[in-house]
Amino acid sequence: MKQVTLGTSSLSVTPICLGTMTFGEQVDEPTAHAILDRSLERGVNFIDTAEMYAVPPRAETFNATEKIIGNWLRARPGAREKLVIATKVAGPSRGMPWVRGGATNTSGADIIAACEGSLQRMGLDVIDLYQIHWPNRHVPMFGGAYYNPANENTTASSIHEQLEALGQLVKAGKVRAIGLSNETPYGVHEFVRLAEQHGLPRVATIQNPYCLVNRTFENGLDETCHRLNVGLLAYSPLAFGLLTGKYDDSGLTGEGAPKSARLGKFESTRKQRWGRPEALVAAKRYNQLARDNGMTPTQMALAFCYTKWQVASTIIGVTSVAQLDEDLDAWGTTLSPEVLKAIDAIRWELRDPAL
Repeated sequence: MKQVTLGTSSLSVTPICLGTMTFGEQVDEPTAHAILDRSLERGVNFIDTAEMYAVPPRAETFNATEKIIGNWLRARPGAREKLVIATKVAGPSRGMPWVRGGATNTSGADIIAACEGSLQRMGLDVIDLYQIHWPNRHVPMFGGAYYNPANENTTASSIHEQLEALGQLVKAGKVRAIGLSNETPYGVHEFVRLAEQHGLPRVATIQNPYCLVNRTFENGLDETCHRLNVGLLAYSPLAFGLLTGKYDDSGLTGEGAPKSARLGKFESTRKQRWGRPEALVAAKRYNQLARDNGMTPTQMALAFCYTKWQVASTIIGVTSVAQLDEDLDAWGTTLSPEVLKAIDAIRWELRDPAL
């Protein structure tokens, strides 16, 4: 895999990134270490995590993923020098009292303190890419469809304040580059405008959902990122497993899902965007299209992300070494013009049901 540069930063990464949010919940520590070993062995140099992980979030597993990664790094001398490590500071944590007391704001001071915690848990001197997990502003995300100014958080710290805190971390040598996640076109533009106006670090990346059942990134945010040179880190390329075919025999509300799979194991997940009946219907259509063209659903869904010009690196999340190998083996799969046309036809009909 030829490496890519993330935005205007100096970070050079593989176009596949190992996502780790399953570590500490679905994946125990020994298995997580085996996955990390195999990923590095196969040449993936990019790891993404977050202070909030594992997922689904709960008090008992808060910070667990970073601790697992830290233990792995300490036991693997020399591994750190081969890797680009990204993590994230949680946004406003209402509903999660274990994250900064459930605060409705993520201030500049919060960002600095959270970064210090991540550095300590992973045993790092510097974080290569430090991202804001979700905006301070009230915006459509995690399944929300509409922006409503009436819901604005008027007491939240400004983008400028957050950017200044990130700038302090970069100046102190604790962060190399910065990024955003679950952001909007306005948010990306404002972070870039303020950085240029005040001589602060420029965002290199945005980590947003992008897959066959959620292509909302293409509704204008792709132009924003292209023109401002902000790289997309596409998360959930397999739509929480919907695009692997594992749920094709399940009911349209996720009942009957395999007990070991996310929709079967965590009831809360079935109530989110990936568990919507419309998302399951669309996934089945895409999965059958893959089979009709001699591919597994996983191959086609990942090839879609791996080959799109909009994507800098695709974040894959796995629960076993076998899944990791399957996802990596999909690299190099190409989609014919006919298959791409059929994919667009399904999207035209069913739109983005897991937005």
